[in-house]
Amino acid sequence: MVSAPARQPRWTRRKNVRPSEITAAALEVFVEKGFAATRLEDVAARAGVSKGTVYLYFDSKEELFKAVVREGLIPAIAEAEKRVAGHRGSASDLLRDLVRGWWQLVGSTPYGGLPKLMISESRNFPEIARFYYEEVIIRAHRLLREALRRGMESGEFRSMDLNTAQFLVFSPFIMFLVWQHSLACCESESLDPGAYVGEAIEMVLRGLAAPGTGPQAKARR
Repeated sequence: MVSAPARQPRWTRRKNVRPSEITAAALEVFVEKGFAATRLEDVAARAGVSKGTVYLYFDSKEELFKAVVREGLIPAIAEAEKRVAGHRGSASDLLRDLVRGWWQLVGSTPYGGLPKLMISESRNFPEIARFYYEEVIIRAHRLLREALRRGMESGEFRSMDLNTAQFLVFSPFIMFLVWQHSLACCESESLDPGAYVGEAIEMVLRGLAAPGTGPQAKARR
């Protein structure tokens, strides 16, 4: 009598794993469950490794979260800084480039779930809030202020308070991500992300335009 073959496990833990595989799994779990509810056991299971393997690379959940941010968001900001430094066109085109680049590298990827996580949990986790603010928010605001400053100096944009404007300019895009990772599950007809981002940046630019400039002014000439 031939014995039945032994059942194979659905998956097996892997001994050889790169830190980037763990951070990729962590990103998925953080976005799905939030920071508070995420356990290192969950991340280990998603990555197919033991909890001890996670600890070989990361001392704590906080350090793992910081690694996720540094791996995905910091390179995107560095890329945006290069774009600003090398841009020689109009301030409007620079803002379009920044927003579209951000959407391509962050908003349309799993990293787009991190703003909602930070908004909902920063008060309870001041250490990661401070880290995110210093590593991500400050640098992103600096880029926005630079684009707005160039537009004001060239006469393309109206005079404005840069510290206030930097929040107003990017809020529609952050709120879109919050919507996508929360109430969008209740939508009967989903918003098209590309259409939303394109329309939002044009509306922002119309609000920034100095008197006598912009598409409407050109149409009257």
